[in-house]
Amino acid sequence: MSTLVASQPRRSVLKGRFLRAHPLWLAVPGLAFLLIFFAYPVASLLFLSVTDTETGSWSIASFARIANTDVYLRVLGITFKIAGNTALLSLLIGYPLAYWIAGLPERFRNRMLLFVMIPFWTSYLVKTFAWMIILGRSGVINNLLLGSGVAEPLPLLHNEFGVMVGMVHAMVPLAAMTMLPVMTSIDRRLVSAAQTLGSSPAHAFWLVYFKLSLPGVTAAGLLVFISSLGFFIVPAFLGGRQETMLAQLIITQVSELLNWPFAGALAAMMLVTALFACWIYDRIFGISTISGGAVVESTGRIRLIGLKVLEIVAALASRIAAAARLLFGKKITALFLPIVCWSIIAFLVVPTLLVLPMGFTSSEFLEFPPPGYSMRWFGTYFSSPLWTSATLRSFGVAFATAIVATAIGGFAALALANSRSRWSGLIFAFFLAPMIVPRIVIAVGMFYLFAQIGLVASNTGLVIGHTVLAVPFTLVAISAVLKNYDMRLDQAAATLGASRVRTLVSVTIPMIKGGLIAAFLFAFITSFDELTIAIFVSGGLKTTLPKQMWDDMILQLNPTLAAVSVVVFVLVTTLLLLAERFRRSA
Repeated sequence: MSTLVASQPRRSVLKGRFLRAHPLWLAVPGLAFLLIFFAYPVASLLFLSVTDTETGSWSIASFARIANTDVYLRVLGITFKIAGNTALLSLLIGYPLAYWIAGLPERFRNRMLLFVMIPFWTSYLVKTFAWMIILGRSGVINNLLLGSGVAEPLPLLHNEFGVMVGMVHAMVPLAAMTMLPVMTSIDRRLVSAAQTLGSSPAHAFWLVYFKLSLPGVTAAGLLVFISSLGFFIVPAFLGGRQETMLAQLIITQVSELLNWPFAGALAAMMLVTALFACWIYDRIFGISTISGGAVVESTGRIRLIGLKVLEIVAALASRIAAAARLLFGKKITALFLPIVCWSIIAFLVVPTLLVLPMGFTSSEFLEFPPPGYSMRWFGTYFSSPLWTSATLRSFGVAFATAIVATAIGGFAALALANSRSRWSGLIFAFFLAPMIVPRIVIAVGMFYLFAQIGLVASNTGLVIGHTVLAVPFTLVAISAVLKNYDMRLDQAAATLGASRVRTLVSVTIPMIKGGLIAAFLFAFITSFDELTIAIFVSGGLKTTLPKQMWDDMILQLNPTLAAVSVVVFVLVTTLLLLAERFRRSA
């Protein structure tokens, strides 16, 4: 008996040492979850694209159809063109904004960052709805132009201009937020040192600061390009037939034609394009720079060409800056960057704010400014069984998603923070993969899997799908907190006899609870605002609030949509402010 009692503490010590020696075991549940509900569905979809559904044999008929049909090749070209232009314009607009915010004192930087984060997390449906009101034939801009004497309304909607405005508006926050961490880590005294050695301000910026910020720029370009490939909300409402993108074709092939092999082929093309972009990025800069790693020093012709281009740009910028100072003076020139950045913030924030008063309109139609104010459309929203059931379902699914995603991301973050294994980087990249793979590809793959196991039109299916998309956000949020967490606290608790579970519950979680709450809220927002998974997995029965908004926007714009947009905007903004407060207090 005494031998048995004496052996129990020894077993506990050995077990604790085993867990501490192999912290990656904590990531196993998350890895298994993503393998089953992310990697397997995507792989199945790709396999389906080269399968003949009638005979079950290998076939490239779907890819041959794409190659031999001008329509699909044209849509492919349009998708790449729009995604590329969106990435370029988002970088051009987002870079000065990120540069300006990075140079502010930390207290003001956090406040300015909210002007970027709120538009980023605001529903794509709400933002698109806002641009439909602004750019429409009888929208805000055309009403102002007609009032100033313009003869006819300008064609601002249902064309490439409308699509680009909506796409860039949606992607500029992502570009700025991706570049900002790299810029805040740059020591600006290096630029001052270059000027001390005789370099002009423009030369110092381009050859020192800009070069150091390139990892952030290229990472932002990559993420914006890949995200833009899978867009379908903006082109569906702001574009015309000439702006049809690949994601719209995939939705049509699945929901209307039930042509799974062809939908798989289109999804495979999109995925291969995204992976090819990642491969090019990795070859030039190193994929680790996305997560804050060191940039890979490029050699050979790429480096020489890059330096030559920077020298030309620096010389040109130096001449332009000198001419501007002569024409306008140093004081006015110094105000140029703040004016530009406040204009960008207005571009990001104002469209959504214009929707708010329209939710209180007394008119039967959407017109700005509203002829009168009334709460009738909120009454219509809250008294509608369809809208209320969709809202309650979105709340329930988002709450369950936030719990599961925070648990998975939290354990994975703890595993990676405690691990020194060579597999850590690969595991981290796998957990971030749902951010890289176009969302439409994930949604179609899940739909195919869920149709086989009976999870279509179920709340469980929605929770699983949304969790896959939310895990990367929870992992990043909790990992950021753990960077400042002293792991010696866990070691001290273990030394005093606490088990691994006791240490986790009594020490680790209380110390990082701010980050956990922030991760929970970010996951909640991700699920509450999600549409792509809901279009497929809801099956038309378990509709969510974004899915119901999508259906109504397709049928007809009405003031009830404005009232719903107000509710969604207020809720998301409140949750975001709470998440930021908890994240900063962690």
